[in-house]
Amino acid sequence: MLVVVLVLVVVLALLAGVHYYVWRRLVRDVTVRGGAARRAGTAAIVVLPLLSFAALSAGRAGTPFVLQQILAWPGFLWLALLLYVVLFLLVGELVRPLLLRALNRRATVQEPATETPAPPVPATAGAPATPTPAPEPAEGRPSPSPQVSRRLFVSRIVGGTAAAAAAGTVGYGTYGVLRGPRVKRVTVPLAKLGRAAHGYRIAVVSDIHLGPILGRAHTQRIVDAINATQPDLVAVVGDLVDGTVADLGPAAEPLAQLRARDGNFFVTGNHEYFSGAAEWVDHVRELGLRPLQNERVEIAGFDLAGVNDPAGETEGDGPDFAAALGDRDRTRTSVLLAHQPIVIDEAVRNGVDLQLSGHTHGGQLWPGNYLAELANPTVAGLERYGDTQLYVSRGAGAWGPPVRVGAPSDITLVQLASRQA
Repeated sequence: MLVVVLVLVVVLALLAGVHYYVWRRLVRDVTVRGGAARRAGTAAIVVLPLLSFAALSAGRAGTPFVLQQILAWPGFLWLALLLYVVLFLLVGELVRPLLLRALNRRATVQEPATETPAPPVPATAGAPATPTPAPEPAEGRPSPSPQVSRRLFVSRIVGGTAAAAAAGTVGYGTYGVLRGPRVKRVTVPLAKLGRAAHGYRIAVVSDIHLGPILGRAHTQRIVDAINATQPDLVAVVGDLVDGTVADLGPAAEPLAQLRARDGNFFVTGNHEYFSGAAEWVDHVRELGLRPLQNERVEIAGFDLAGVNDPAGETEGDGPDFAAALGDRDRTRTSVLLAHQPIVIDEAVRNGVDLQLSGHTHGGQLWPGNYLAELANPTVAGLERYGDTQLYVSRGAGAWGPPVRVGAPSDITLVQLASRQA
């Protein structure tokens, strides 16, 4: 418990420091003290993180779904915007002294040439000539020195550029998510696959993350994209939802339109266990998807198996590889549906030929891919582990901010290839 408290304190201190840095560079350094712009910027820096916290906790707290939807857009988008504002501001720290030095040098060169003495006031008879006095600054507002003015100018240039670049990055990343995933095509040669199954096509989709932002229209775009590929089989490999059946059942209904010759299959992801996994398993079955809960089914040419997500272990419903893969004919090709790539070691031990996974989102927000690499054997794409191949989809939706940068969403059409063909 003490460790949890210490971690929480460290995280909160880090977030407070980050927000202070953003306030300093985007509010204090570029506005006038006491002005309306500074007051508005300060209020935003206080309110936005509170909205983010509310958006993150609303679902777990049982907040009415309508309120979750209201909080989600500003709360989650601020998290993405904060990330890229900070990154661009850090780049700006390298540029700032160079700009200021260039302006100071230019001013030093120009000042002697531009300064001209004020003409003397014509002398009246019997009085000496006197120079014209310099104008005094307005009362209560002393004129800033040229050096202060140049610093303000540089701060506004750097801060404005960072804010605009961050907004553009997040805006384009949001468009990519709301537009819907693109279809990728990957061919996977399998040594034991029979000639009759050569060219078999599996549409793999993961991490749809229906929730307060991504709803029915998002599901419909995914279903239409999958059906357009005319797959032999559809595999939904976890993290379908972020919410209850009561709130998101209507958003999932287009899944009933999925069409594949050999059927549509589903395995749980970790987010199903945050959302009522048992209810969702029953609901997807009603929509025409067959849940594979630590079980397998024979398809023409190979065995298709599915295991529950490791998150189910807290409910006594975790993965059981013996139940899913035991007592099978190992001369037949086996394809395993497992949400998290980390179970690849178990797949290798059980002689799986191909594991299909998701979970990582490909990192979702660069440079998050580097963090994802620390926790997963493969972040995206196809890799080999011994005699087992692992394919990891980047997913069709987004968790938290509806934004992807450097990791576009996808649906993958995996085509199996027989070496005997």
